[in-house]
Amino acid sequence: MKTLVVYTHPNHQSLCYSFLQKVMEGSGENPNIEEVKVLDLYEERFNPVLVFNEHKRRRDMHADPALEKYREQLLWADKIVFVYPIWWGRPPAMLMGYIDQMFASGFAYKDKGGLLPEGLLKGKSVVCISTMKGPAFYPLYWLNNAHKVLMKKALFQYVGIKDVKFFEFGSMESSKGKHGEKLNKVYRYFKTVTR
Repeated sequence: MKTLVVYTHPNHQSLCYSFLQKVMEGSGENPNIEEVKVLDLYEERFNPVLVFNEHKRRRDMHADPALEKYREQLLWADKIVFVYPIWWGRPPAMLMGYIDQMFASGFAYKDKGGLLPEGLLKGKSVVCISTMKGPAFYPLYWLNNAHKVLMKKALFQYVGIKDVKFFEFGSMESSKGKHGEKLNKVYRYFKTVTR
């Protein structure tokens, strides 16, 4: 299993970075994972800003040469892992800019003229690992589960990815946040996952 980890946090001293390390540690001990690549969007200086004008059109985004290496990474991966904080009830703008550009028509899905498109990324699986300051129940009860609906239904299912797992950790700025227990949970998952 080839795994691409898309890491989105500007601080390598953050708890998100600790989760990234646990993904790598567990993956390194898992015989089912043959290779792992990490895309650190901030370190990469990925440009999340969409630009459309007379020279750059939205309908051509799937073939933008500046994004070719990122498309190759997504095609290469069997499993795509996203590690990011939840800010204002959603992933950071940097990650959303990556999603806007990478999951484009003609690459991630194809319009068929009907209600739903044909997803072109079938057979892949996704894991979302996110941290937030608020309690774990906050997105579910106060935001109608908006984060998971956004990621699973509006994005991944739309492009053909049905196997989506979430590690959504709350109270991460609290000393009572059980950080070690949650880090170990991610480590154990990646050490034993088979698909």
